[in-house]
Amino acid sequence: MDKMPDANFYKACVPTWWRQKLPEFFNCGDRASVINTYLNLLRLHEHDTTNSYLDPDRLFAMIDLDLHLQKIDDYIFPDTEAIFCNLYEKSEVRSQNAKRHRIWITGLIHKEAYFLTPELQSIFDDYPHPPMYQDNPVELNSIYMDMADKISSDPDLKNNLNIQRALARINHCLNCAELNELQDSWKTEFQNTSDETCKHQLIMALLTIKKVKNEKQPEHDYWEKIKPPADWSGNEKVFREQLSLEIGRFYSEQNSDVKSHIPFFFKTLYEFV
Repeated sequence: MDKMPDANFYKACVPTWWRQKLPEFFNCGDRASVINTYLNLLRLHEHDTTNSYLDPDRLFAMIDLDLHLQKIDDYIFPDTEAIFCNLYEKSEVRSQNAKRHRIWITGLIHKEAYFLTPELQSIFDDYPHPPMYQDNPVELNSIYMDMADKISSDPDLKNNLNIQRALARINHCLNCAELNELQDSWKTEFQNTSDETCKHQLIMALLTIKKVKNEKQPEHDYWEKIKPPADWSGNEKVFREQLSLEIGRFYSEQNSDVKSHIPFFFKTLYEFV
């Protein structure tokens, strides 16, 4: 279970300065399965601590943010949205709260959102086999506009509870009442602002509510639309997996700033070694 894409990606993200007692990652399925595995391991440990090698302080679960709520029994936070709200504010990690969490949730929807953050443009530009998006070299701003164009038609966002949850997440930069307004406001702000900080905030807000990967709705699956160049002879899926590992290595070299969710997670994790 340690030799699967999710685990491999997070292994690639381990900071370059972390050289001993490296963390191990294991895939456990979807969010519910990861949470249940984490809680059951703790229950097994508590059942017979004398025969357990587990240190509960060094056991963590990493789950994906989603629009749908996942309830959690027997934990200090009742559900995934409560974890998100305690762990993040305005797309930044709340550093003062980080140590409280053993179940971590990504600050963006699914780990694949971290494959398309703005700072990765240089990775796509310099990759030995230039990734393509709709028959052109990857231009992240174009992908963001495509994502924004489909906000109002997104099946997940059309759910009333989901849209209210999504709007609450991003009201620090866009205060809207419904999907069409959100779509128009985001596009207007993004196209007209010359402030790079503001533009970055808008992108992070978008990645907090709009999925980059969506296997059930291919027209909303932007990561799968990234293809290898014409001279690539291998499998598309393998190409994207290799690209994701290169992205992981990029994160392994970044400073653990509160704006950098994955490096900050590893900084927090390291304090428990």
